[in-house]
Amino acid sequence: MNLKNKITGLGAAAILAFGLAACGSSGSDKTSGGEGKASGDSVGESVNYKITGIDPGAGIMEATERAIEDYGLDDWELVSGSGAAMTAALKKAYDKEEPIIVTGWNPHWKFSKYDLKYLEDPKGSYGGEEEIHTFGRLGLKEDKPEAYKALEQFKWTDEDMGAVMVDIQEGEKPEDAAKKWVEENRDKVDEWTKGVEKVDGDTFKFVYVAWDSTMASTNVMKVVLEELGYEVELAQVEAGPMYTAVADGSADALLAGWLPVTHKTYYEKYGDKLDDIGVSMEGVKIGLVVPTYMDIDSIEDLKE
Repeated sequence: MNLKNKITGLGAAAILAFGLAACGSSGSDKTSGGEGKASGDSVGESVNYKITGIDPGAGIMEATERAIEDYGLDDWELVSGSGAAMTAALKKAYDKEEPIIVTGWNPHWKFSKYDLKYLEDPKGSYGGEEEIHTFGRLGLKEDKPEAYKALEQFKWTDEDMGAVMVDIQEGEKPEDAAKKWVEENRDKVDEWTKGVEKVDGDTFKFVYVAWDSTMASTNVMKVVLEELGYEVELAQVEAGPMYTAVADGSADALLAGWLPVTHKTYYEKYGDKLDDIGVSMEGVKIGLVVPTYMDIDSIEDLKE
């Protein structure tokens, strides 16, 4: 693979710089006619052949590297950073109607805040629809049956999660946003806790990655388990350590098992050491995302 295909680790400031400079440094690189690229420029030239990604350990980054290979995008570079840096770069570009290409997934609040679209993926590098699984450590069902049952019954929708994510994005603390959602959706929470007995101060530890979706689900379930009498601990880590912690028993559960594509590598490595408790959400998706004002529809168009 061309050396530029390798993920380049950059800090948030550099990511923002790429977002701001998505059209290049000269005035002639500004968008023209609302098409999202300068007249005469290819899509690649308009974004300096850069795809703005998130943390390098994320499954979507691995899928994007695969897409770069599948589509022969030899001149393209996947820039790593964080979810927050990615959305900051997207906002900077979007506010100026400049072109930008980012790694994207839904559910995510950015789809309700901005007019965005997925690029078509005819080669299937990102797979189709995915599911979010809840994984527990082996023995969790026997050790903490009440928490296990609540997690087993935990199922919600893109719209449910989106409400929590938007509140967090607008400045509420994740736990406060979670408490608000729980209070406003008692009927759903009652379904999750149906038949679950309360406990007296048992501890429970979640590990999670700093995705907006995962922060929403983890904080909501923290509130739910605390109402059941658990003392809940949260530990933010990257994707690899998240799976490792549940597999080796140092954490009780994770709520971010995106399958079959996003976390395929981690599941192949740790699957036999995990208890697949259930699917909390169906119909989720990952891929490359652009603002709708960009005149591009498919990943294949990036070769032009």
